[in-house]
Amino acid sequence: MSLFQLIIIAVVQGITEWLPISSSGHVLLAANLFTLEGRDELLINAVSNLGTLAAMLIYFRRDVVAATLGGFELLAAPVRKSPLSRGGHLALCIIVATPIALVAAIAHEVFVPDSIQASLRSVWTVAAATIGFGLLLWWADVAGGKSRKEADMTLGHAIMIGATQAIAALIPGTSRSGITMTAARALGYERTEAARFSMLIGAPILAAAGLYGALGLIDADTTGSILTPQDGMIVAAFAFISGIASIHALMTLLKRMTFLPFVIYRLILGAGLILAAPVLGLI
Repeated sequence: MSLFQLIIIAVVQGITEWLPISSSGHVLLAANLFTLEGRDELLINAVSNLGTLAAMLIYFRRDVVAATLGGFELLAAPVRKSPLSRGGHLALCIIVATPIALVAAIAHEVFVPDSIQASLRSVWTVAAATIGFGLLLWWADVAGGKSRKEADMTLGHAIMIGATQAIAALIPGTSRSGITMTAARALGYERTEAARFSMLIGAPILAAAGLYGALGLIDADTTGSILTPQDGMIVAAFAFISGIASIHALMTLLKRMTFLPFVIYRLILGAGLILAAPVLGLI
């Protein structure tokens, strides 16, 4: 695989990871166009997660620092009598939002046969999920009141939002960020609040995926992977650059408009995949 192709996939991953349009679906399509084998595609995707994770941690560094300090606060909670600080509350919400999706992702990797995983990564699955969950995002964005902020988040809401990540772990084209933003909007949270919390609770999942990718690179020589450690560093770097630009663009846009442009994009992309798949040989 050429360096140019690796950079294209890394940039695609970085741009789409935090947008509600499915990074795994876009990377899958790019991998299909480059005739990339399944394991290498997943490995490149995982390594890219290191770059997009770093982009999020830097962009939301104040929230990350607050949540980190809040984590230490939680350790002292049994001897505390005062309410949790904002950082402690945020840390607790992130913690309870993670387990269900993490277990689902591990179970999918360990217990789901490769043949079923391959069928789930088909263009038809990506197209159906792109359209279906795009329409669900549109519904959640326009229905009901939407004035809640992070301070209003209950542990029940955090668990429900985080649990939806399990769907994205199983079905390419769902969009992890998209489904969590959909859940947050359906529960009444402001657009920017929904997007920010979606990205923060994605950190543990991306860290786990990045670790998987790093371990895969270490074993690259013995497993016959086309991706070398040097390639992995390039992929992560380009994913970081494009990722931080994508986050800034998303947060800026959501202050001024709805999620409708992303919904329209998903509908066009899904329909285009259905029409173009036979022509491009993606089936």
